[in-house]
Amino acid sequence: MKFVRTVGALGLAGFAAVSTPAAAADEAGWYGGISVGESRAYVDDVRIATQLRGSSLTMTTIDDNDRDIGYKLFAGRKFNRHFALEAGYFNLGEFEFAAQTLPAGSLSGTTKFQGLNLDAVGILPITEKFAALGRVGLTYTETKGAYLGTGAVSALNAAGANAVGNPSPKESEGSYKYGLGVQYDFTRSLALRGEWERYRVSDAVGNKGDVDLLLIGLVYTFGGEKAAPAAAPPPAYVAPVAAAPVLVIVPVVTQQYCSILDIQFEINKNTVQREAEEKIDKVAIFMRKYPNTTAVIEGHTDEVGNAADNMKLSERRAENVVTYLVDRGGIARSRLRSVGYGETRPIADNATEVGKRLNRRINAIIACATDIEGIVPIPDRITMAMELEFDTNSAVVKPQYREELRKVANFLKANPRVTATVEGHTGNLKGTPQQVMEISQRRAQNVVNYLATEFGIARSRLAAEGFGQTRRFAYNTSLEGQQENRRVNIILDFPPQ
Repeated sequence: MKFVRTVGALGLAGFAAVSTPAAAADEAGWYGGISVGESRAYVDDVRIATQLRGSSLTMTTIDDNDRDIGYKLFAGRKFNRHFALEAGYFNLGEFEFAAQTLPAGSLSGTTKFQGLNLDAVGILPITEKFAALGRVGLTYTETKGAYLGTGAVSALNAAGANAVGNPSPKESEGSYKYGLGVQYDFTRSLALRGEWERYRVSDAVGNKGDVDLLLIGLVYTFGGEKAAPAAAPPPAYVAPVAAAPVLVIVPVVTQQYCSILDIQFEINKNTVQREAEEKIDKVAIFMRKYPNTTAVIEGHTDEVGNAADNMKLSERRAENVVTYLVDRGGIARSRLRSVGYGETRPIADNATEVGKRLNRRINAIIACATDIEGIVPIPDRITMAMELEFDTNSAVVKPQYREELRKVANFLKANPRVTATVEGHTGNLKGTPQQVMEISQRRAQNVVNYLATEFGIARSRLAAEGFGQTRRFAYNTSLEGQQENRRVNIILDFPPQ
């Protein structure tokens, strides 16, 4: 009996049907599972007939049972979102044939396959929860056969003509397998997997062939609720701001939160306005609470007028805020530094009056605050500008940000009247305005979901809002700028005192 290749088009078609080029991710870790399905082989009727003719017998009819139930048990290690190693046990089932002969007789046979495998698994994320799989692996297969002859077949065998040959052949050998599949993640721990696999096997009587498996199974990821370790935690930021202003986020390379001040100036003015004093006072309060912090005060202008004059004007604006913090806030000048950027970093369209006003601004970047848990909720809002990196077109919250988000959750738990709005942003250049707005909304909503499901924050205290690429703080002309624009801000809102 010989097992040869069967049609594997079903597995290929299942892979081709998934064509959306988005990104899905899952953290590294150990997993295990079980898959069950139909196994199929092709029984080589021609070879059986030829074998019988060699013993002076003519095959008149033959019935094949080339399908059975197969299954596999597996465990694996996922190293990153694109690669895993997987080992397991497989049982391909049992396949049979029964042939009738002249002179009158019969020949029947069964073959069973089982073994161990080690596979390299490639993973292609399709969406947040859906991924395609491809695999190639090594197998060690044990084959057991059983053959029985009756009538003329039995008589020939008894006479030494070997129509049956060895009635109970066994063989164990190494070979290979490959396959395709898809996986859908119900949760971070539980997933559904569908696969087609092809095993190269021997039938224990000298013939090579293939057995196919069409499987459906469950995969459980151990520690799926835990975050994978990150080599370098991302920067994150805290900003005391009033409830009204547009937020302008400038990333700082630091592992702690940063407080960000955003105030606007009148045209050609460089003095601190009275309505801005309260906001600057809150920066001073923050810096007094954390005496080891330092701050960079950044000045910006619109593009009206001469560029050189605008640069000097922005420098004077920044320096005046530094002077205010020293004279009125009691902050040592050694902890403060002013810098002017002139008209080089607009955040809005200078063609409109509103845009020009937004560009006439000051940002205060305050580094090295170790946490926010101890801050007394004096300000109306605290902006936590968390630079959560997102892959292109992806809204998946990466596991390395768990500890940063835990700090947000701890602050919310310590201040039960505080609510939070999560703002999603993107630097997408290829999508339509609607598409980039949708992905920024999904990013914000996924952070909300993370805070609710991972840390038990009531959803009634959380809101998500997407801004697309309408609030960029870096230019999209570089990959670094595009990555900086793929960010999430968390706005903590305090109730009226």
